[in-house]
Amino acid sequence: MESLAQIDDWPVEHAAAGVVAADGTVRGTRGPTDRRFPLASVTKPLVAVGALVAVEEEAITLDQPAGPEGSTVRHLLAHTSGLAFGEHRAVAEPGTRRLYSSAGFEVLATTIEEATGIGFADYLHEAVLAPLGMASTTLDGSPGHGATSTVDDLLRLAAELQAPRLLHRSTLDEATSVAFPGLNGTIPGFGHQKPNDWGLGFELRDGKSPHWTGATNSARTFGHFGQSGTFLWVDPDAGLACVALTDRDFGDWAKAAWPPLADAVLAEG
Repeated sequence: MESLAQIDDWPVEHAAAGVVAADGTVRGTRGPTDRRFPLASVTKPLVAVGALVAVEEEAITLDQPAGPEGSTVRHLLAHTSGLAFGEHRAVAEPGTRRLYSSAGFEVLATTIEEATGIGFADYLHEAVLAPLGMASTTLDGSPGHGATSTVDDLLRLAAELQAPRLLHRSTLDEATSVAFPGLNGTIPGFGHQKPNDWGLGFELRDGKSPHWTGATNSARTFGHFGQSGTFLWVDPDAGLACVALTDRDFGDWAKAAWPPLADAVLAEG
C-alpha cells in the first residue's frame, strides 16, 4: 500500500507499519516488520483478549468482584474500577468515572493468575500468543504496559479482532461496544472527552475529537495507542486494521502523523 510510505517521513529512527483486511489478507507493510518494539499501552488490548479467553473458559466471569470494593472484572477492563493510573489505590467509586488505569490491568492479571494457578505471562502465551502464532511477542513487565512485539505479530492479532477464532463473535462484539456508557474521562495526550467511551480493553472511536485515528475512521473503530509511539486500530466498517510501531515516545509528532496515515490507508482501501 502506497499510503504506508508516509512512515518514511515520520521523525523517528525506526518505524514499521502494516494493514490487514477482515479476511486476514495482509494488504501491505512498510519497514522492519519483524523488529521487536516495546508496545507500552498497546499491551492492554492484547491482555484484554487473554482475559476474554479466560471468561470463555469459565476461569473468571466479567461480573465477579476484582479490585476495589464494588469493582468487578468488567470495571477493570473498562477503566471504571476507580483505581488510579499507576497506583493500586482507589480514587473514585467504581462505575462513576472513566479513569484510565494501568494498575487496573495489573489487578486483572492477578485475578486471572489466582483463578487459573498459572502465571499471567504464561497464561497469555498459552491462551493467545501461541494459538495466533505470535512467536515474537512477550509480556516481560506490567500487564498494563509491559509487552514487546512486532508488526508481523500484531497483524495476526488485528486479524483475530476482525474475524475471531479464539473468541466467540458475541464476546468480541461485547468487548468492542460501550461499557458503562455516558462516563466522562481523559485520553492521555488528547484531553478530556465527554463522553469517554470504552469497551472491554479497547478504546472506542465514536465521535471523539481530537483523536489519534483519522477523520474518516468510522465511529465503530476500536483499538489502542501506546506512549512508546505505537498504535493498533480496527475499523469494522472499512474491513481494515492498521498497526504502527516506532522507537520514539508519543508526542505532538504522533498527533500530527497518525490521523493522516489512517485517512490515507482508508482512502486506498
